[in-house]
Amino acid sequence: MNSSLLQTDERYMCRCLQLAACGRNGSRPNPMVGAVIVARDRIIGEGYHVRCGEGHAEVNAFAAVRAEDERLLPEATVYVSLEPCAHYGKTPPCADLIVSKGVRRVVVGCVDPFAKVKGRGIQKLRDAGIAVSVGVLEEECRWLNRRFFTFHQLHRPYIILKWAQTADGFIDDHGRPLAISTPFTRMLVHRLRAQEDAIVVGRVTDEREHPRLDVREWSGPSPARFILSHDFGIDRLIQTCVEQNLQSLIVEGGRRTLQSFIDRQLYDEIRVETAPLTVGGGTRAPQMPAAQRLIKTEFYDSNIIRSFKHTPQPPSSP
Repeated sequence: MNSSLLQTDERYMCRCLQLAACGRNGSRPNPMVGAVIVARDRIIGEGYHVRCGEGHAEVNAFAAVRAEDERLLPEATVYVSLEPCAHYGKTPPCADLIVSKGVRRVVVGCVDPFAKVKGRGIQKLRDAGIAVSVGVLEEECRWLNRRFFTFHQLHRPYIILKWAQTADGFIDDHGRPLAISTPFTRMLVHRLRAQEDAIVVGRVTDEREHPRLDVREWSGPSPARFILSHDFGIDRLIQTCVEQNLQSLIVEGGRRTLQSFIDRQLYDEIRVETAPLTVGGGTRAPQMPAAQRLIKTEFYDSNIIRSFKHTPQPPSSP
């Protein structure tokens, strides 16, 4: 592929990602998908998957094409951030729709890991004589739907470990609850909860603090609430999330619960909020594992929020 065409493809795929993100809450448990239709260096239609059970991104993009632009479809390129579906679910296959429109080329951000798709949509397009390019901004497309990918490829929810700590590394003040988050960063916690499907704390944290674990300071659905205990361990929790199609899980504490996930390397992200105060003693924050990559640093009020991505090391050779 020549460099100018690649740059063009990346530019329109960026637009697909922007559109896809608009469906962050409504599309669940389906992935976020954006689609753009381009002809003669002009976008003639675009759309995204707004709500689960309703039209997919490609359907909405074709519906947005004006009547006077439909004649351009035979020379158009369709950009879509995730492989078009090839099966009948709540809606007909998008690959069939694209074929019926007679477009000349399709650019796909990444392959759909869902078992009923997984390359079949791309093959259906190619069998119809449509040129297909795959893997444009693939990393960005996969990251946007990391929860969906993790759920279908690893058969577990995407797991985020989250805690707040003092500057000297404690999560309470000598065993007593301590307000580490500010009103604003607490609101951000509620926003995070609204974006994820489930949340869990340990039994001791539940008994001591009685956390509500809801989104009362943000708009959106509260995550499914779980308590980890001797009778409901991590393995059963993961199994329950899979059975209930809960694709993401926040682990909020306490220390023993968080450390148990770290020890098993059973997580994908870690989010740590640090306040500029010291207490000199109390419950130590979990031990940050070595296999991490810092992906974001945010400053709010006087607190710092750092987000890390789990980067597991390959097993060493015997």
